[in-house]
Amino acid sequence: MKRNIEFEKDLLGMQDNLLRFAYTLTSDREEAKDLLQDTTLKALDNQDKYIENVNFKGWVFTIMRNIFINNYRKVVRNQTMIDQSEDLYHLNLPQDSGFETPDGAYTIQEINKAITGFTNEYKIPFSMHVSGYKYSEIAERMSLPLGTVKSRIFFARQQLQAILKDYK
Repeated sequence: MKRNIEFEKDLLGMQDNLLRFAYTLTSDREEAKDLLQDTTLKALDNQDKYIENVNFKGWVFTIMRNIFINNYRKVVRNQTMIDQSEDLYHLNLPQDSGFETPDGAYTIQEINKAITGFTNEYKIPFSMHVSGYKYSEIAERMSLPLGTVKSRIFFARQQLQAILKDYK
């Protein structure tokens, strides 16, 4: 019983840090709050899987990052269309973005346009990272030092934030 109370106390104590991290991932206050709520719920549901003397903060932040990546992949999967027609006619049709408002679709278009505008040295590691690859996996596949991969992803994020700073 004592362990449950300490777990919940530690989790509640991290809410502000988690919200800031969620905001850096989503750049949207409401989405960040939703991500925080999903993370808190998942941590509480998986409390029995937490091993004591393991970095609690790292464990919870990993949960949040994984939820964010899974949600991103779901959006990408919803946008992906497999054309099985003989002449690939459907590839030229406008695709539903998976968002319910025109503003949401425009924002996703702008994000994709911004990312495709990056040079390959930034676009490839950033896209791999967003797709769920670990830094070490990206470094290995691209034959680059780990620090180079991390800095390229960091700079790609900064470029993306600068390009999209007017979107809310």
